[in-house]
Amino acid sequence: MADYPPKLQSLLDDLSFFTDRAERIDALISIGQKFVNRGPDELERNAVTRVPGCESEVYISSTPEGRGKKFLFGVDNPQGISAMALAQILDESLSGEPADEVAQVSEDVVYEIFGRELSMGKSLGLTNMVRMVKAEAVKKGD
Repeated sequence: MADYPPKLQSLLDDLSFFTDRAERIDALISIGQKFVNRGPDELERNAVTRVPGCESEVYISSTPEGRGKKFLFGVDNPQGISAMALAQILDESLSGEPADEVAQVSEDVVYEIFGRELSMGKSLGLTNMVRMVKAEAVKKGD
């Protein structure tokens, strides 16, 4: 298991209590329902902010916050529950954290959150969300 920033590790620990797949899915749906979608007025939709390979049309950007960045997420597919849940998790646990800690987050966190049963397409999109957050964390000029 990878070494994660404390807020992310705490959330992963909480999810580990759900050993039944249906219960875990319900917990992730609840997390996804807390997601606040950033509209085009807050988060520009373009090729730079779009997550490549993501079926749910996800966009990510950031602004400076604390010791790190505030990550902004837009999910344009209302059925993109997994993308919304991951966006909420990444925002809650990584926004404001130091760039070097965010950059060290393993992409395997997707499997730790959702399990290994993900389809190849969904797995690619969610993994690319993590990659993009890591890139945003270390991006200069914001």
